[in-house]
Amino acid sequence: MDAGRFVAVGDSFTEGVGDPNLHYPNGFRGWADRMARQLGRADPRWEYANLAIRSKVLDQVVTDQLEDALAMEPTHISFYAGGNDILSLRADLESLVERYEAALVRLGSGGAQVLVFTAFDMRTTALLEPLRRRVLLFNDAVRDLAGTHGATLLDHTVMREYEDRRLWAPDKIHMNRLGHKRMAAFVLRELGVPHTLRVRELGERESRAWRQTVREEGRFLRTEVLPLVRRRLSGRYDGDEALPKWPEPIRPAEGMKRLARERARERDLGREPDRELGLRSAAAAGQPVQGVGDELVG
Repeated sequence: MDAGRFVAVGDSFTEGVGDPNLHYPNGFRGWADRMARQLGRADPRWEYANLAIRSKVLDQVVTDQLEDALAMEPTHISFYAGGNDILSLRADLESLVERYEAALVRLGSGGAQVLVFTAFDMRTTALLEPLRRRVLLFNDAVRDLAGTHGATLLDHTVMREYEDRRLWAPDKIHMNRLGHKRMAAFVLRELGVPHTLRVRELGERESRAWRQTVREEGRFLRTEVLPLVRRRLSGRYDGDEALPKWPEPIRPAEGMKRLARERARERDLGREPDRELGLRSAAAAGQPVQGVGDELVG
């Protein structure tokens, strides 16, 4: 595939939440940044931008990101939105699908190859079971719309390994580092781009005693579900403080860590918001953070 310009839009899935790394903007790396690095290795002429911000619902993604993305004249656009809408008990699924289709049509109007994703089937915890029906219906709609409008579909239902809790952050909603790396490899494979990502085999899943399951579900309810409900009721979201990771096209081959340092200096703020956001989010999730005394390959 010839080099081009890849622009990513969406929410926490594309921002990289769950894959904390303080060498990257907003304190996260994620599948899109990992994919971009591989694109740069395949051909140094590749350019990349990422406008995604956590917590954003579909209308916010459309209003804040779509036109900026199209103005960059991308050859490829990834679009993942609607997941945060589904989390709302008041979500009107029919209206959501109609607005999603309008966004998909707009993204395709510039001639770019549009990549869309189905939402994850929430099997990682029984507490999310009430949301599954809406997720399945939304995914059916995404599949139909991708076929209708010629988008490239990346369907999580063919990636059965994501039913394994070892690919998920403690919040059971975001992928962890291993999950993001696998997603990057999956997207690159769909695009036909060779890569050097090392995706290790997970081996057999651990069996858990019912007491352990009950304890983990109780901890998940206290530390993740209830705080999420309180934030939604208060109208406060993690993404309220965040800025796009890569608002202007970069060339990943030039070194994403170096480019991130330069961008942080250009902001010229009295504090380090990217670092603080990443540390705070990772600490809340009980995750190790890359960039604090170590750096892993991948």
